[in-house]
Amino acid sequence: MTTVFDNPAALLGTEGTHLGSSDWLQIDQQRIDLFAEATGDHQWIHVDPERAAQGPFGKTIAHGYLTLSLANLFLPQLLRVDNVSMGVNYGCDKVRFPAPVPVGSRVRGTGEILSAEQVKGGVQVVVRMTIEVEGSDRPACVIDTISRFFP
Repeated sequence: MTTVFDNPAALLGTEGTHLGSSDWLQIDQQRIDLFAEATGDHQWIHVDPERAAQGPFGKTIAHGYLTLSLANLFLPQLLRVDNVSMGVNYGCDKVRFPAPVPVGSRVRGTGEILSAEQVKGGVQVVVRMTIEVEGSDRPACVIDTISRFFP
C-alpha cells in the first residue's frame, strides 16, 4: 500500500516512517536480455543460460544495475506526494548488492524514510529501499534514494 503525503512539507519530521512493501515482480530472462541490450552488458552470467547453468549461480542472474533500476518502479508504489509541481530523482547513496537475483526469482521493494529536509524551493527525502528476493535471507540491493519534491 502506498503511503501518501498531502504535500512536500508533510514529509518533514517523518524520519523512521516505514513505507511497507511494493508488489512482487518476477525477473524473467526476457527482462534480463532487454537490459543487456539497452546497456551493452552481455556478460554470460546474465545472458547465456547454458553456460550460466555450469557457473557459480547455477543459472543466469539479473544485472546488479537492473536490480538497482527497479527502485524507479518500486518507489512510487511505496511513496506518493500530492500537490507538487514536480518531483525529481536527485541521486542515490550507499548502493550495495548483497545477493544475486537468479532468473525466475520474485523481487519487491520495501522502504523507510531516513531523512526529510527543506531545500531551496522544496523538500528532499532520503528513502532506504531494500530490494528483497523472495525466499532469500539477504536482500539483492539496498539503496538510499534521494528525491526532491516541489510544491
